[in-house]
Amino acid sequence: MARKPTTATRSLTYAAAGVDIDQKDAFTESLASVLRRTHTDRVIDNPGGFAGLFRLDYNHRLFARNYRDPVLVACCDGVGTKVKLAAQLGQFDSVGIDLVAMNVNDLIVQGAEPLFFLDYIATPTIDKVFLHALVRGIAEGCAKSGCALLGGETAHMPDLYKRGDFDLAGFCVGVAELKRVQKPTRVRVGDVVLGLSSDGIHSNGYTLVRKVVEAAGLDLGRVYPELCPPTLEGKKKAQRGDPRPHPTLGQVLLTPTRLYADPIVKLQRQYTVKNVISGMAHITGSGIGGNLCRALPPTLDAKVNLGSWPIPPVFTFLQKHGNISETEMYRIFNMGVGYCVIVRKGFADSIAERLTRLGERVHRIGEIVKGSGEVRLV
Repeated sequence: MARKPTTATRSLTYAAAGVDIDQKDAFTESLASVLRRTHTDRVIDNPGGFAGLFRLDYNHRLFARNYRDPVLVACCDGVGTKVKLAAQLGQFDSVGIDLVAMNVNDLIVQGAEPLFFLDYIATPTIDKVFLHALVRGIAEGCAKSGCALLGGETAHMPDLYKRGDFDLAGFCVGVAELKRVQKPTRVRVGDVVLGLSSDGIHSNGYTLVRKVVEAAGLDLGRVYPELCPPTLEGKKKAQRGDPRPHPTLGQVLLTPTRLYADPIVKLQRQYTVKNVISGMAHITGSGIGGNLCRALPPTLDAKVNLGSWPIPPVFTFLQKHGNISETEMYRIFNMGVGYCVIVRKGFADSIAERLTRLGERVHRIGEIVKGSGEVRLV
């Protein structure tokens, strides 16, 4: 009598174990056109290569931006638990933009120009609709930041992630002129702190955000009037008969992180001789107090005037429904300021005007005083 094969003697395959290589390869090949839209003349074609190629040695006839003493600047970051909200709502392109923003916004703080970007996506299934939306968002963020998307890794790991879960990481490399790399030692007493408005929560504090939604029984698909101050766009939608002229709570919470790279890089190119920008900070987790201090020397403080900029409604909404103290709010969230630029007092107005022309909402939020390297929220 023939003996039935046991589990140990049956022929196993990678696909049967949960990882389909053919499916993953097909997805990777389908991304070529998406990546190519972000490429500049500095990207060197490398079909079938195991890594991306990027030209660093400039040919003056091809490139207007030559560096005398170039320094490579690199960073790595993710989106955090905002990905769980994206998965819950089935909206993935916005967190792709978040991934780029969290990296390039850090990079430009050092006075660097973003060059290229790589992504890492970990997922339990090769869902092409989800993955294409995600990569389209990443490509959009790169294109708006003047950054080439060279490639990345899609890790198919059904044993590590349950269905519906995924995770993201991004890696960005840029270049800066050595003598213009930002250092805290440049900051002086009397310098002015300019705050650039955020577009909302950005990509920090979402573990608390999701807890507020859960504890208060909030509906992500509902439009809450306190989140919808009158806007011209809202009025136009209402006039057109749009059934939803205002965003739902879920849409507000998934608003992408603002990309500051383009205006900040352009601003720095306008001041190639004078060092009128003495410091910068990307306002992420730990808020203004925990990030602006990183741009200060140990002998100076930044005195930031609360009330000198408008706080977006989403923060007061979360504070009310979560019964969160004001101290905790400023410690966790950006509270409406996503990026800070410390500038010489005599140039503060002209720099604010330039940034406004470049599309930023700029507020004079504080000044540099003698101290011990801290941020005073007053």
